[in-house]
Amino acid sequence: MWNTIILEPMINALLFIYGLLGQNFGWAIVLFTALVRLITLPLTMQQMRSTMVMQEIQKSSRYKKMQEKYKKDKQKLSEEQMKLFKDVGYNPMSGCLGLLVQFPIIIGLYQAVIRTLAATPAQLFDLSKLLYPLTPTGLIPVNSQFLWMNLGQPERLVLDFLPFAIPVLTILVVITTYLQTKLTTPASTDSQGQAMTQMMGLYMPLLLGYFAYSLASGLALYFFVSNLLGIVQGFIMRRIRERPAS
Repeated sequence: MWNTIILEPMINALLFIYGLLGQNFGWAIVLFTALVRLITLPLTMQQMRSTMVMQEIQKSSRYKKMQEKYKKDKQKLSEEQMKLFKDVGYNPMSGCLGLLVQFPIIIGLYQAVIRTLAATPAQLFDLSKLLYPLTPTGLIPVNSQFLWMNLGQPERLVLDFLPFAIPVLTILVVITTYLQTKLTTPASTDSQGQAMTQMMGLYMPLLLGYFAYSLASGLALYFFVSNLLGIVQGFIMRRIRERPAS
């Protein structure tokens, strides 16, 4: 079921784009990531809109007053928060739906990149079983060279004048993950929420940075492009939200 609905369409679409772009797998990943972002844009916008509404609620005087008034009564505080959400028409679950739907897409894209970068005979055989009849088998194995990278290997930039290699994509992934997390994680006025926000802002960049450093650079390229597009979406959404009504 997973292969039929998620993995096979993604792999074949990735190879189709790869063929259209002159068998350049790096640009195929870039374009495919952008297309996936475009398709899931309504879900992303819903999630980010929910995040921004929550930020506005937490900055309101009513929310701050109830936090202070009921700080020793968690049950009453929860009841008052739900009343506030109902009054302003905010559904706390509205942002979760987008995340739940996007999660299998993210996992599928991750697996599609890994499977398409097959190099060994066993991996190529497994990949061939996932191809549609109309997908040319001559496209595999894919050309994994892109700029200075072998997309099937961890990325390192080697410069003759430096005694060490630079993990450029890892650095970019860490920076862009941090920026995207800042845009999409709602601020919180209570200490527990602030601690959670700070933890997410620290651990997510480090986690994806570790993946980018240790796994195939094709995945690091996907992380970077996806983060970059997410930052652009978040910036545009914030500008639209903050624009005064005419």
